[in-house]
Amino acid sequence: MSVYTNSIVVAAIFTVIMSFILFIPWLIYTYRKYGFLSFSKTIVVFSFLFYAASALCLILLPLPPTRDTCAIQPPDTVHYNLQLFQFIKDIQYKSGIVWSQPSTWRYILQQPAFFQAFFNFLLLMPLGVYLRYFWQKRKYAVGALITGFIVSLFFEITQYTGVYGIYNCAYRLFDVDDLLLNSLGAFIGYLLAPIVLLVFPSHKDVAEKASLLQEQNVVRPAILLLALFIDYMAVVLSSGLLNAIVPNHDFIATTVAILVVFGIVPMLTKGATIGMLILNIRVVNQTGSITVANILRRFLAAYVTYLIFKGLSYLNQVMLPMESPFYKALIFLSVGSFALSFILSLALFIHFIRLLLGGGQRQLYLDKYAKLYPTRRKNRGK
Repeated sequence: MSVYTNSIVVAAIFTVIMSFILFIPWLIYTYRKYGFLSFSKTIVVFSFLFYAASALCLILLPLPPTRDTCAIQPPDTVHYNLQLFQFIKDIQYKSGIVWSQPSTWRYILQQPAFFQAFFNFLLLMPLGVYLRYFWQKRKYAVGALITGFIVSLFFEITQYTGVYGIYNCAYRLFDVDDLLLNSLGAFIGYLLAPIVLLVFPSHKDVAEKASLLQEQNVVRPAILLLALFIDYMAVVLSSGLLNAIVPNHDFIATTVAILVVFGIVPMLTKGATIGMLILNIRVVNQTGSITVANILRRFLAAYVTYLIFKGLSYLNQVMLPMESPFYKALIFLSVGSFALSFILSLALFIHFIRLLLGGGQRQLYLDKYAKLYPTRRKNRGK
């Protein structure tokens, strides 16, 4: 059992890493497609990522300790089984099971061969559920059976070829029974999927909600914060690039980056920063337009935030010898600047949380100071 749990742990670690990489791109994609962040679709996609990683780890791990797997196997080792239903004979072998005597069937649960066959059946059953979610209609059940067979064949070939030549001999058995059980599992999973999918909104429900939000021109607080995060990353990356070109000018590089992201770009796009462009939103004043004054005020709110934290950071970096008469004052100054930086960070965090939980009734402080409101950008040609 530890073999299975270790494989799942490895898959979980892989999923966490991939989630960090894919999470922001996924949020951007789902918002661009549906006009809101679909929680149900996010669960489905990232659970599928975990499932796919788990299935792959279960058929590959544990890996052999050496690439020369031929040397650690007897010369007469057989790496394949082409006899269909061999798993039934393996279950019955020396088990005391007599198929004509139902009272002996209880011995099935004592046979390792049964559990191996059962786990092979379960391996691709979730795949059938995911396929039903994406394909929706019951008439594609045969397609799920074929897909399960193709995926299972990929697994078996991967094992038989020693992960495509990484190992000089197969370290797992190519088994036609696995093809049968995996494919059947995907097929049954597809048929039973509606029971599981009752807790998830259908594609039709998601489309209807997207259409309603589009008509109401609603921009959720989470989208504003996502756009702000993208803008922050744009500032960090562009200032890092500028600082690499002209070293030792971090302050100037960051100032230029903030000016471009929060000043120049919104002027050229009529109220959209880089993050807003990606998410297809912008900010406007009460008249539905935007002025240079609005953009300038929003830029100043962002830039003053940077100046405050940068100034507090500089105060923490001041160094004096202990013999200096100002050393005690410096200690108080450092502690005070650190405490103020922590309080301001906490205040921003609370502001963002209140914005998320406010149901659209609160404004991002940048927009409130600039007297701007978020709206969807109109697509060209509409």
